[in-house]
Amino acid sequence: MYFERFDPLQGQCLQILDPMGKVQEDLRPDLPDSRVKQLYERMSVMRLADQMAMSLQREGGMGTYAPFYGQEAAQASAAFLQPADWMVPSYRETGALFLRGVPLANLYRYWMGDERGMLMPEGLRILPIAIVVGSQPLHAVGLSWAMKLKGEKAAAVAYFGDGASSQGDVHEAMNFAGVFQTPTVFLCQNNQFAISLPRKQQTAAATIAQRASSYGFPGLLIDGNDIFAVAAAMTEALADVRAGKGPRLIEMLTYRLGPHTTADDPTKYRASGEIEKYKPFDPLLRLRRYLESRKLWDETAEKDLVQRGQAEVEDAAKKAKAIAPAVPDDIFAYTYRTLPPYLKRQQEDLRAFLKEQAAVEAHHG
Repeated sequence: MYFERFDPLQGQCLQILDPMGKVQEDLRPDLPDSRVKQLYERMSVMRLADQMAMSLQREGGMGTYAPFYGQEAAQASAAFLQPADWMVPSYRETGALFLRGVPLANLYRYWMGDERGMLMPEGLRILPIAIVVGSQPLHAVGLSWAMKLKGEKAAAVAYFGDGASSQGDVHEAMNFAGVFQTPTVFLCQNNQFAISLPRKQQTAAATIAQRASSYGFPGLLIDGNDIFAVAAAMTEALADVRAGKGPRLIEMLTYRLGPHTTADDPTKYRASGEIEKYKPFDPLLRLRRYLESRKLWDETAEKDLVQRGQAEVEDAAKKAKAIAPAVPDDIFAYTYRTLPPYLKRQQEDLRAFLKEQAAVEAHHG
């Protein structure tokens, strides 16, 4: 319905919830208010979790961090995956991973430099975060092709940004997916910046979604700050690919209110008034307006949510800090069943060095 009705080649964009919180009922997906309320609550906790990660980085607890401030609705796309589906995240998916079921303490621990934070809970079909820009679609297509060969009725969802869409790897992944009709959902969060490079300097195409037609499958451009549009697009795309109808591309148009990562300063490359222009489209603000219009939310509920959410993220941060550091031998532990000789020598050298350092420290008291 949505993929057929909204053609990105015609510049059409799916929006169901407007900035004032009003829903266009004839486009509304099967999303009851109880579910909407639950999503609002988790998206709000997502934002608090994001803010906590920024604080941890600023106080020296993390080396770097990629925030998702303003992209909570797009991150909530993970809520529409089924257990058998695979999620293939980029580094900006802290909110989506949290919603999928990865403990927040694990995610904080990962950004503190501990790879054990990417050990997924048993049964969760999620690949570890790949920092390499644009690698996620390749991995998702490989996964989904394997699922197709095995006869699994499930999808692999590749998360990537508009900057990644300029990478050759993304083109190759989509081309392969189109040729072999893999059950892949390509989910592009277009936050309009590839680090400091604005969208208009990344591609001459009017939309990223329209590229799907050249690969032989449908694409859809949606308002990525509209949780109803996210739900509609994800539900339809996932159902189609699970049914063997081939891949789908969803471009979620959003806006990055924060920096690319904590390592850059967006005031150096965008005008000060630009952020103010996008704040009325905040995914939480418009969703709260919707709930309030239905008498499902008020100031008291908001205060209670913030209090509970803050306690949740503080507890996660406390747990992350309390985890004992990994032992140095972990560097060698997880790639090979039997270490090749050159790595065995490096392991022995490291152990000898650490033993020597410990002796020196003991000598100096």
